[in-house]
Amino acid sequence: MAQNLSSFVEIQALSDFTMHNLPYGIFSETPDGNKRVGVAIGDLVLDLAALETHGLLQLNENIRYFDQPTLNKFIDSGKANWQKVRQTLQSLLSADNPTLRDNTELRQQAFFKQNTVTLHLPLQVPGYTDFYSSKEHATNVGTMFRDPKNALLPNWSELPVGYNGRASSVIVSGKDIIRPSGQIKLPNEDRPIFSATRKLDFELETAFVVGKATELGQPIAIEDAWDHIFGMVLLNDWSARDIQQWEYVPLGPFNAKTFASAISPWVVTMEALEPFKVKGPTQEPKPLCYLEENVANSYDIHLSVEVQSPKSQQTDVICETNFKYMYWSMAQQLTHHTIAGCNVQVGDLMGSGTISGPTENSYGSLLELTWNTTKPLTLSNGEKRGFLEDGDRVIMKGYCEKNGIRVGFGEVSNKVLAAKSFRFTEKEEASYETV
Repeated sequence: MAQNLSSFVEIQALSDFTMHNLPYGIFSETPDGNKRVGVAIGDLVLDLAALETHGLLQLNENIRYFDQPTLNKFIDSGKANWQKVRQTLQSLLSADNPTLRDNTELRQQAFFKQNTVTLHLPLQVPGYTDFYSSKEHATNVGTMFRDPKNALLPNWSELPVGYNGRASSVIVSGKDIIRPSGQIKLPNEDRPIFSATRKLDFELETAFVVGKATELGQPIAIEDAWDHIFGMVLLNDWSARDIQQWEYVPLGPFNAKTFASAISPWVVTMEALEPFKVKGPTQEPKPLCYLEENVANSYDIHLSVEVQSPKSQQTDVICETNFKYMYWSMAQQLTHHTIAGCNVQVGDLMGSGTISGPTENSYGSLLELTWNTTKPLTLSNGEKRGFLEDGDRVIMKGYCEKNGIRVGFGEVSNKVLAAKSFRFTEKEEASYETV
């Protein structure tokens, strides 16, 4: 690990966006302004399109990679370019390099305060997949809703369980979440009712971004999988637990998971995360040969969730956990995803599944933290929560830290709004319930 890279840009000690990070995002100077690629450094955004225009970041004289509304074109240019741009940026931002440091006019064109720009969804997401790869989470849910002695289904320890989700509802941090409505089956009732969800939940996840496409029928070998991964984001994969409980049999989640999957605006590259690699949990039974890995295949990423009530000025940390607890690795997820011949595309998003740790305060959802409302949380202002209420804000954060070097993800933050109203017949109106 390179030690203490110094920049002429002022960077606070606990900043997520150090010289060791340099994550990519999409920004504009106004909400409707020209979108282009930026890199977070300290509390600033460095405009890569401006550097490209001035010839300081030119990968191909005939192609503009950074004056783009998404990262897809740059990602698709390949791993050699990812490495080249990272090295070039670390050089240009170095305290010892006068090229950008001493060019006042260019600095004024290329740097913007993060809190003065609009951050956008960084990717065009062709496909979205959500896995279920935390053993602790799967065990908790299985214990809650099935036989505790058989909490994990037989296939769980043999393969990375997942489902294909809805790419169109992937949103960026800052966008409000409208409480979803759907069918809910109440206990002791013969038929479901139509209602706003009463059990709106967050799911603390990360997601990786596919950086290299494949052809239909072309599986990705486990030893090649890491070359197909560009970087990671934080992910809040919102969930309506009561809608899901009724609808998921026999084909799995549907409307309970399609209304919003929120990601952080900055994509942290795998190269930036490399120094924080650790070995994942021991896998028993030993995976089938196509899923075997004999390398450090996980990451030491500290993760947390905060909730802010609309009646409070402060947030409450309600969960602290770590990505290193994940049972199935990203490479195993990607390999299994393609083993039957499914093709992947640049920008595809692969969710980790809820990340829960071994202790009660490390559970990555309210379903687990409150044990399905039987153990409600008490916020600092005295309010209690089983699930989320209208006006609540959920904030997820993540960072790596080692030997005094920090690489962070920023945050994914969203506020819950009330459910939309519907037009009903008088009889239907009587059966519709809001929170």
